[in-house]
Amino acid sequence: MAEPNQTKTTQISLSTKIKRLAFDNSVPILFIIICLLGVYFSQLPAVFIVNQLLTRITRNSFLVLALVIPVIAGLGLNFGIVIGAMAGQFAILIVTHYKVAGFNGFMLSLLLSTPIAILFGILTAMLLNRTKGQEMITSMIAGFFANGVYQFILLFLVGTLIPMKNPDMILSRGIGIRNTIDLATKTGIKYALDDVLKYPFFEVLVVAAIVGIIALSINYFLKKKKGSGEVDNFKFVTLFILMALVMGTSIWVLNSNTLLKTVKLPIVTVLFITVIWVFNELIMKTKLGQDFRTIGHDMEIAKISGINVDKTRTIAMIISTVLAAWGQIIFLQNIGTLSTYGAHVQIATFSIASILLGGASVTKATSGQAIIGLILFHTLFIVSPKAGNNLFGDAQIGEFFRAFISYGVIGVALGLHAWNKRVQAMRKHLDTDAP
Repeated sequence: MAEPNQTKTTQISLSTKIKRLAFDNSVPILFIIICLLGVYFSQLPAVFIVNQLLTRITRNSFLVLALVIPVIAGLGLNFGIVIGAMAGQFAILIVTHYKVAGFNGFMLSLLLSTPIAILFGILTAMLLNRTKGQEMITSMIAGFFANGVYQFILLFLVGTLIPMKNPDMILSRGIGIRNTIDLATKTGIKYALDDVLKYPFFEVLVVAAIVGIIALSINYFLKKKKGSGEVDNFKFVTLFILMALVMGTSIWVLNSNTLLKTVKLPIVTVLFITVIWVFNELIMKTKLGQDFRTIGHDMEIAKISGINVDKTRTIAMIISTVLAAWGQIIFLQNIGTLSTYGAHVQIATFSIASILLGGASVTKATSGQAIIGLILFHTLFIVSPKAGNNLFGDAQIGEFFRAFISYGVIGVALGLHAWNKRVQAMRKHLDTDAP
């Protein structure tokens, strides 16, 4: 009789594990369902959705990944990345003024934006270290203040205290920068990164899936052979099946007559994104990364442990601000136009909505959640206007769907996270009290 009981306990344990996994990831699961419904009702061609999605992912990933470290370090959702974006735009204006074009102009923009972003990161961190516990609202207000200073510099100081005589950039009165700067000219940086190397997307997916399956299998069998730690069979099987599905689907697309096989991926841009993903993962394995985690978990314990809390939070904010500056440069080289006074305004809202959709919260985030959320958010952004139009027969309602998703997603995701956190606390309490 013991054996059936043991089997039953194992089955209940597995069932509970699956239920808890589904509940803990309720936010991304909910929005995956909404995305699938949106794709179905929009009736948009698959090639259009994939093309648009790849474009949006490659140009927005850096900005979303810039949010990960501040969350881990206890700074919350950093609305202040808009300040980093301004640093990137200052660099682009300088490069455009001196007519350094193409990839050289892009790399020079990264170089020039770095010291500006470091300075902005230090100033923002000084403010946030004086307002502990209210970091999110403080960073939001700091962004509004910085926007005022940014506009004052570009509207009144350029052409007076800051000399500039470029007729393509300066206003007709000789003072202030034009509202729009064209980056698609011979002296611009449009597609400076994206056009370096492109390759068929589904061919890249096949190679990536094969490499992933091999790496996953080697890691699994090495862990099993060494017997070091618990081997998670459920996780291994799930990831293996997902990679096999990706590989199978990609091979099917390449062997079919669909237009999907014409979709191309900007390889160098993806490499830049991969580098920052790896950076986020590796830094968390260092002492600095452990300090980030400790401060994010409990600031008082971090102080008792001898961690310089203010200095560590400053480093986290500098990293986030620099990455945001680089991310804005990548974003604008893809767009091809710099809206001088508006390009940076919405990036914090869109980036935060994206990372929340991936399952992150104000206290916990990973690079994987950032990319998953980015995919979900921009899928909704692509299909929602057409889906709303098809469902209600009104193009204006379709546009309302887009605005609702931009702002409503943050409220819905935060509400679900708060509920999730409360249930997890109750679950932990019950597990502690259980005999």
